[in-house]
Amino acid sequence: MPADQTREEHLAWCKARALEELNNSSPTAITNAFASMSSDLSKHEGTEDSVQICVLLGMAHMDSKESMRRFIEGFN
Repeated sequence: MPADQTREEHLAWCKARALEELNNSSPTAITNAFASMSSDLSKHEGTEDSVQICVLLGMAHMDSKESMRRFIEGFN
């Protein structure tokens, strides 16, 4: 993650990493994707305020990989 990323670039990076976790065949893939997204959002000043929203909304999408995928891809 380059330090000079824009908010949009950083968010795209967060999503890509979360989707990598989600695509894993691990039984904890949904949890890992959610944790990755939440953690990575906190690493950029442009997205760090979004962590609480991610946590509150993301928990409602932990019932299936498809639901979590829609959440990650649609997160702004």
